[in-house]
Amino acid sequence: MTSNYAAAVPDYSELTGLLAATPRGTPWEALLNQAVIPYLVRVWLDHYRMAAEAGDIVEVPLGQYSYLFDIGPDRLIAAWGISRGRFSGARPNSRIQRFPVANRHIYDAGHAISHRLGGGTDINLTAQLASVNRRPFQELEQKAIKTPGCLYFTYWMYNRTGEKIQLASRIQQGLMAPGSQPDIRVFEN
Repeated sequence: MTSNYAAAVPDYSELTGLLAATPRGTPWEALLNQAVIPYLVRVWLDHYRMAAEAGDIVEVPLGQYSYLFDIGPDRLIAAWGISRGRFSGARPNSRIQRFPVANRHIYDAGHAISHRLGGGTDINLTAQLASVNRRPFQELEQKAIKTPGCLYFTYWMYNRTGEKIQLASRIQQGLMAPGSQPDIRVFEN
């Protein structure tokens, strides 16, 4: 792992220019799918590769959301998708309760994409500090629920060493809506 990775988070320096260079009249979802999401994926992979020799990284589309997953260490890198508002499906509590999390008094089986946004279980579940998952993380999730059409994402950073480390040390959470500046937050985990 390089010290650059441990000290920095992706800054998306080209995002503002990318949005400004978009031809007038381009539909928001087309802009997201053709320019913004490919840019974000490149930034995440470049940043992730500073810490770990890239293993077998796959993109897994599930419904309206996609996930970048590193098969070697068996860990989530990023999750993203376009909000369709509040998801009304049943919460699979038994699946969530069976998710293996050490120190359950400290960590929750958190969602990369909130269940209320339509995020599922399995690849979407990850260990997350309860103090982050239950309050600060929910603020942007709620904003995404109230803003159908926005892009919502999470990026998971691992600066602990070891081949099978699945506990992220930091999480970047973001939301992009038409006519607004991106709202990007970082949480220690």
